[in-house]
Amino acid sequence: MTIYNLKPRFQNLLRPLVTFLHKYGITANQVTLSAMFLSIAVGSFLSLFSSAAFYWLLPIFLFIRMALNAIDGMLAREHHQQSHLGAIYNELGDVISDVSLYLPFCFLPNVSDISLLVILFLAILTEFIGVLTQTLGASRRYDGPMGKSDRAFVFGAYGLVIALFPSALSWSHYLFPFMIILLLITCYQRVIKALHEVK
Repeated sequence: MTIYNLKPRFQNLLRPLVTFLHKYGITANQVTLSAMFLSIAVGSFLSLFSSAAFYWLLPIFLFIRMALNAIDGMLAREHHQQSHLGAIYNELGDVISDVSLYLPFCFLPNVSDISLLVILFLAILTEFIGVLTQTLGASRRYDGPMGKSDRAFVFGAYGLVIALFPSALSWSHYLFPFMIILLLITCYQRVIKALHEVK
């Protein structure tokens, strides 16, 4: 079970807003780029003002970003806005946003920054594998226990915890290695399921 499996229900809640945005000429690509630039802005703020007290912003913004990601996909699919450029924006935007939002943890005291850098590398690798499988004739893979939505949930929850209890910064020495294990499992599952799909 992964948070990604809840996406259809979340999309149903957002559908009236998607219809409203389409009515006023908002495009999928505009939403995708907005999510990316907002992620860069929030990540820059957290990097410049590196205090755990500001990390209550992270779960709030990650929820907004999740909504924007769902909205751009719905605009593209349901309102005939799919394009090759949009697919590039979507994949690059996700990776850039992840790095922008999670890298600031490195600037906090008593955080396992080496583990965080490994997480960012593996997060990029999971998305690369997910896209790479399409070259084999398989579908874009979203399998695994630590996909994009799952990472957002974990980092968002951890951001809220350290904002309320700064002493929890030390938890990263246990949390981040656990995330690394789940990311490795995610990479493995995406490869294996893609290979099974193309047999």
